[in-house]
Amino acid sequence: MAVDRVFLDANILFSAAYKGASRLRLLWRISNAELITSEYAVEEARRNLLRARPESMTEFESLLDGLTVIGSPSVLPGLLPEELDGKDAPILAAAVRSEATHFLTGDKRHFGRFVGQTIRGVYITTAAHYLRERDTLE
Repeated sequence: MAVDRVFLDANILFSAAYKGASRLRLLWRISNAELITSEYAVEEARRNLLRARPESMTEFESLLDGLTVIGSPSVLPGLLPEELDGKDAPILAAAVRSEATHFLTGDKRHFGRFVGQTIRGVYITTAAHYLRERDTLE
């Protein structure tokens, strides 16, 4: 069975750390999936978590141990859809550069119109959809 390369958006990292009983924690238990994120996404999640729930920082750091964290590449013109918000483009660009198979997000405001689409080889979906899909495969 092929290994999924699953890129986690900042809001997935935030939510997994914020709520200890979150179903998102199941992502870290999938045996044939490599979890990936970018330094940019980590910093965004860290900043928001420090503001909202600083007591979750230890948990956040332990979740990062289960990820491959890549640098944040520059966004080249024409690489991504033009209507993508400027602060979100580096996150999707990192998913593309990391050769992710999936990009998991809960950000309906910025990525909602792209959910269910494949951009530059990366399938954009929600974590809930990905977990449901995995349940049927295993």
